[in-house]
Amino acid sequence: MSRALIIVDVQNDFCEGGTLAVAGGAAVAGAISEYVDSQHIQFDHIIATQDWHIDPGTHFSETPDFTESWPPHCVAGTRGAELHPELDTEYIQAFFHKGQFTAAYSGFEGLLAPEDAVPTGDRKAGAMPGTGSTAKAYTADEDAVGLDDWLQGHDVEDVVVVGLAADYCVMATALDAVQAGYSVTVIRALTAGIAEDLDDAFAEMELGGVDLG
Repeated sequence: MSRALIIVDVQNDFCEGGTLAVAGGAAVAGAISEYVDSQHIQFDHIIATQDWHIDPGTHFSETPDFTESWPPHCVAGTRGAELHPELDTEYIQAFFHKGQFTAAYSGFEGLLAPEDAVPTGDRKAGAMPGTGSTAKAYTADEDAVGLDDWLQGHDVEDVVVVGLAADYCVMATALDAVQAGYSVTVIRALTAGIAEDLDDAFAEMELGGVDLG
């Protein structure tokens, strides 16, 4: 049995200064980095998800309702879609991009990103390593690997989920992981949410079979 840490959507647009910022997002990025630095030996695999929108339809709106429609965010190839600079990527083995042409909250809707479309431990804010240019948009081919396939291929049975936002993408990823048959834990202290009160979101996760750490 393998154990994986899934870091959900710790991106510039979801942190302070971004177009859809979550209060405390940058602090969560730093806290996750500290956790990974001290605990990475406890995980066989560490992966990250990113919103990677190209044309997500009604998911973007100039008059969003902040429930099913949102201000434009995490547009592929922009700085807003990049991982926050406080998130250390040194130990991250794989990156999954989601929502290119539709709304996508769960990491299980993501596809494994091409090697030339992901950062490394040497990344700098606003640029891809070694190029000095921003990340490029791409279209996944029919052979692209989904998150569930990747986890199964690495014999993962136990996942820990952290990241942004607790009441949307973290919750969706955790609940989908339960439905896919994984043992799932969400570490509350390593998340932040859109709502000020996250009790309902965490209660929904517990009801859905997620353990809270």
